[in-house]
Amino acid sequence: MSTSWTFAVARDELGRTTLVDGPVPTPGEGEVLLRVDRVGLTANNVTYAVLGESMRYWQFFPGEPRGLGPEWGLPPLWGFAEVVETGQRVYGYLPPAGQLIVRPSRVDETGFRDASPHRADLPSPYNSYRSTTGDPAYRADQEDLLILFRPLFFTSFMLADQVTDNDFYGARTLVLSSASSKTAYAAAFELHGRGPRLVGLTSPGNVAFTRELGCYDEVLAYDEIGALPAEPTAYLDLSGAPATRAALRRHLGSHLVRDVAVGLTNQVPNTDAADEFFFAPVQIRKRRNDWGLDGLDARFAEAWQRFTAVADKWLDVQVGTGPADLQQAWLEVLEGRTPPRVGHVIQL
Repeated sequence: MSTSWTFAVARDELGRTTLVDGPVPTPGEGEVLLRVDRVGLTANNVTYAVLGESMRYWQFFPGEPRGLGPEWGLPPLWGFAEVVETGQRVYGYLPPAGQLIVRPSRVDETGFRDASPHRADLPSPYNSYRSTTGDPAYRADQEDLLILFRPLFFTSFMLADQVTDNDFYGARTLVLSSASSKTAYAAAFELHGRGPRLVGLTSPGNVAFTRELGCYDEVLAYDEIGALPAEPTAYLDLSGAPATRAALRRHLGSHLVRDVAVGLTNQVPNTDAADEFFFAPVQIRKRRNDWGLDGLDARFAEAWQRFTAVADKWLDVQVGTGPADLQQAWLEVLEGRTPPRVGHVIQL
């Protein structure tokens, strides 16, 4: 292993990409080298790039040490890596590259945190690396589900928790846009049957798939917003589409009691128009204080096992190999060409 590769995208033009080779990084004192092994690519990763500047996602994996100029960014991925020195397998936030140097701290049986100086001020949940041997949610035969769904499901789990923690904002109906997306239907899975009626909004071509999920009480195409009843309604916006928000406000008026921006599957920075922006690490910190880390882990593992019991029926995993397939998958997801049933996993 004498050379390494890095995949990068132009920060101001996400469809412009590059693959560069360089030397394998050498860890210094207190550091270890991870070999990136298997990662996933979903609309969530595109969201990291869209919000790369405002939410500091570009700062997790700087391009400059890899010989890339400031115009290039490394979109973070989720997946599995191996500690080169020990062979320990860990799950966490990884660069689109062959290797990653980390500075382990708070090392215990569950894993470690990366204490690299450039990550010190970044959201702490993204700095954790979970050992497969100390993770209550891990099963070897579910690695691809963990790769594709775990970060999304954690967001969905915490979103559902925040909504219920706030008594559903007093709404009788919860409306989720981009309802066929994994983050949306995982949140709906958690919320279904616990309070308000759930309505999913999606594109006409995805209505049938979304209805088959069974997570929503009703599924409407975006041009059917006028069918929503005039009653207290909370909007969980996972699309970021300004036209959808405008149509809901025109139709519901004062009945729209809450408007929460969650994601940007349409890649439109529209969060300023919402009442609030949901950021999962904020709710995670709250629940760590309320429940403790072990309590949060236990609740997540329980919810995860409920979800995975049905989720594999909703997913067709497409496995690619190597950086060229990663590049191809990035462009497909960026351009919205990935059907909702498909999940991209890349073996590196």
